[in-house]
Amino acid sequence: MDSPRPRPAPRPRPPSTAEHARPTGHAGPTEHAGTASLPEHESWALLRAAPVGRLAVVVDGAPDVFPVNHLVDHGTLVVRTAGGSKLAGALGQPVAFEVDGYDDASGEAWSVVVHGLASEVAQLHDAIDAFLLPSVSWHAGPKPHLLRVVPTRVTGHRFRRVATVGA
Repeated sequence: MDSPRPRPAPRPRPPSTAEHARPTGHAGPTEHAGTASLPEHESWALLRAAPVGRLAVVVDGAPDVFPVNHLVDHGTLVVRTAGGSKLAGALGQPVAFEVDGYDDASGEAWSVVVHGLASEVAQLHDAIDAFLLPSVSWHAGPKPHLLRVVPTRVTGHRFRRVATVGA
């Protein structure tokens, strides 16, 4: 008797946002006074608006950080990249991705960090969908690979910037 053919794996989806969200202003064990945790939906909005982020991977046993353009797609992050140490360090491995920004007028700054597992977009329909996403690259070289980071944890914080000496 023939066994049924396995179905292709579904597109990865992030875990429920409710398990990671904390109310704004809640001071957790690793937070400091004046730092407010962002709800996950606000963290995702900031991720969508940021033009560039930093992808942290382990290369040859040591951490490395790469500035990358990115897109948010169905609760995941998509990064176009060339081959090389960034791709090799990310594939099938836990990674971290960070964006941040500030508003001079208000004196507020923010930071969002995504932890997750990176994989190459390999299914034809997913690759076509990802290549059709509006993307702007700061580097002109070819980027034939698509990395998808499926989040396991998303954290965001907002805080007041400290005045610098002599400013």
